Amino acid sequence: MTTDFPKSGPGDEPVRTLANTAPAAEGAITAVDPRLLVRQRGFKGYLEEFRRRTRSGELGSLPVVVGLIVIALVFQLQDSAFLGAENLSNLFVNSSGTGLIAVGVVFVLILGEIDLSVGSVSGLAAAVFAVLNISNGMPEWPALILAVLTGTAIGAVHGFFFARVGVPAFVVTLAGLLGWNGLMLQVLGSNGTINLDDDGLVAQLTNYYFTDIAAAYGLATVAVLAFFGLSLLDARRREAAGVPSRPVSEIVLRTVVLAVPAYVVAWLLNQYKGLPLAVVIFLGVVVLLDFVLRRTAYGRKVFALGGSVEAASRAGINVPLIRISVFALAGTMAALGGMFLASQINAANQSSGAGSLLMNAIAAAVIGGTSLFGGRGKTWSALLGVLVIQSIASGMALLGIASAVQYMITGAVLLAAVVIDSVSRRTQKTAGRA
Repeated sequence: MTTDFPKSGPGDEPVRTLANTAPAAEGAITAVDPRLLVRQRGFKGYLEEFRRRTRSGELGSLPVVVGLIVIALVFQLQDSAFLGAENLSNLFVNSSGTGLIAVGVVFVLILGEIDLSVGSVSGLAAAVFAVLNISNGMPEWPALILAVLTGTAIGAVHGFFFARVGVPAFVVTLAGLLGWNGLMLQVLGSNGTINLDDDGLVAQLTNYYFTDIAAAYGLATVAVLAFFGLSLLDARRREAAGVPSRPVSEIVLRTVVLAVPAYVVAWLLNQYKGLPLAVVIFLGVVVLLDFVLRRTAYGRKVFALGGSVEAASRAGINVPLIRISVFALAGTMAALGGMFLASQINAANQSSGAGSLLMNAIAAAVIGGTSLFGGRGKTWSALLGVLVIQSIASGMALLGIASAVQYMITGAVLLAAVVIDSVSRRTQKTAGRA
């Protein structure tokens, strides 16, 4: 039989789809193609859609956003400096290095794989730059490019052994974690530390601020207008294709919801030193790779592999090439993140890429909403996840709490994120969505 869905607007014909004539089991959730689900007008329609998404496991970024708000409120009540201009500015800058590494990890996790070498690769890239630039006098731009390309080459090597030779990614990258860390120590030499130029290119990555107040407000304005324009364009394209789309009123509401925190953050940044260059670069990379992941054929192939390698292969996708390219991208992002981490201490040393960096990068991607089971994730997951981790670290530092407690809390948050992911995945299977 056919089922009529609610109209999307005055004069629109209801969307009709085939429904199973067999009676549904008691308590079962009817599977509905989201492209044919039309949101009812008004608050009741939004509430019903929220209930449907919750019951079918489509939580999206809601848990991590709620978690960020809770973390901010808890620490703000304990110390009013947490949401102060200086602390927030430092929080954003300190998130950039780990966040860039986490963006690359997102791509690997979407494949359903893992990369344990990103910390060591970031440290090696910093060491390569320091040796080329400081020890051998190479200009900064060529040294920086070669250091980042070092990460690209390493990632491609990992991808080759995984995709062509058949060695599990866990084993390949675990070997890389050990091997590249050893090579970093060899590159740095007996001294173990190479200080960078205080006024150099890499040093400015996390130390340069756009002091003109127009910079922060301008970035916020560009972000809000871009969101509104792209949302409106997407709605027009969906309407032209004959599928349900968001009404203009909802797009305006969503834009306002985005504009409020964007301008508040811009105002806070201007109360300190201004807009950090690190934030601009980090957001630019996130937006660019989000476009690649969600709007290009390459991105669709990455998701296809994460969903089913066999199905992707039968569809004509070059599985080894995509796998190698993803690991190469992860290596590139690890090297770029290593440059930002070196900029924070203005040096490359034996501890570069060590400590909790690897776990924080992977945890950021997972906490932000990327599935460990593959096939689901966004580059924005890295941004949200690293903000959670850095917020915990910043709040703990303000309160003078030992780092041991920070590790325990971060571990608990990571476990909670994986539990939510597992429950969501199971619920989607029950609902016929996975």
